Amino acid sequence: MSLSMKPARPCTLPTATTHTTSHAQHLSIRCCTLTEPAVRPLKLSIEDQPFNTWDPLTPFLFNSKSVRLGNRWMDYQGIQNWEGLLDPLDDNLRAEILRYGSFVEAAYRSFNFDSSSPAYGACRYPKSTLLDRSGLYQTGYRLSRHLRATSGIRLPSWAEMAPSWVATKSTWIGYVAVCQDKEEIARLGRRDVVIALRGTATGLEWLENFRATLSPLPNAPSKPTHDDSEPMVETGFLSLYTSGTDEEPSLQEMVREEMARLLQTYGDEPLSITITGHSLGAALATLTAYDIKTTFKRSPMVTVMSFGGPRVGNRSFRCQLEKQGTKVLRIVNSDDLITKMPGFVLEEEAEVSKDRNVYVAGLPNWIQKRVEDTQWVYAEVGRELRLRSRSCPYLKSLNVATCHDLKTYLHLVNYS
Repeated sequence: MSLSMKPARPCTLPTATTHTTSHAQHLSIRCCTLTEPAVRPLKLSIEDQPFNTWDPLTPFLFNSKSVRLGNRWMDYQGIQNWEGLLDPLDDNLRAEILRYGSFVEAAYRSFNFDSSSPAYGACRYPKSTLLDRSGLYQTGYRLSRHLRATSGIRLPSWAEMAPSWVATKSTWIGYVAVCQDKEEIARLGRRDVVIALRGTATGLEWLENFRATLSPLPNAPSKPTHDDSEPMVETGFLSLYTSGTDEEPSLQEMVREEMARLLQTYGDEPLSITITGHSLGAALATLTAYDIKTTFKRSPMVTVMSFGGPRVGNRSFRCQLEKQGTKVLRIVNSDDLITKMPGFVLEEEAEVSKDRNVYVAGLPNWIQKRVEDTQWVYAEVGRELRLRSRSCPYLKSLNVATCHDLKTYLHLVNYS
């Protein structure tokens, strides 16, 4: 029996095709549900732009240079877990969230989504021009390394004959960029290293997303710290982070190698590492932060800013993140189903007994115990900035794809 299969569409991920004219640079952004032209933004008020013509990089271009963080930069990186900055959302923090979200948007625009191209899954631009050509101008950052992720799924032999969107195991997933501009370093109060990661794009990445059971973390502490359980994370995310081939090192190896080089180069000055991603990229950002803090004992402050990320690990994994001082700010859309996956979350009762058992209202104790013993019990990590598509008058469509789109997230942050 033959099966007719269509190429997998990216998870609300924009692509870009650049056409240069004498007047402006035009980008064609293609999403699961949205296809629209975006012109390099002029200096107009972003409040005057409806959603269907709004460029997610516009707030970055307008606001990023106006915020001088100086000595307060650690507050905005989460040293106090963003206390007093989330409700209402602090304007300086809003600008920083949009700025880091724009780096993720640039990763999407730089990815080759054309499955008919021999360069499918590669980066469309060289390091020297990626930010400019994807719409991020004069950031003060310079790319230092491209990053790739490899699926650990073993394909049958017939897969070699399958289309590239099915069989491609290793693809470009993001980049590392370092702030090099002296004025920008002074404005930020430190030199900043950004790791930006895109979301799901290939068939194998989709399959990894569905491997939703929990697996033990390599190099985890020998003595579990919470309820005698070991730190565990989603199997597919761990596979994408740690898998490599004879030709391609793993994402983990690339990150460790680049961080070792950057820490040796800039370790004697004020430094921050900010890891940002959307969807799958948000999950990998959390794993990357954990790995950096585990590998480099004297690492600088590490912060994750994630957009529309799924759950990543269990409560012991969350405890390890907190113990090592990793700061995670999860930007969540209440109408986005992806943020409610995978698995279950069992909240701890406010007044619990000494054994601190988790509970689910209405479930008998023996069922709760059975659920706890499965590999499907996850825990949310870090602090949450919760937004809602339905509260934004500019959003006309509330389907699953639009609610998960990075463009929607940046729009909600901008107007919240």
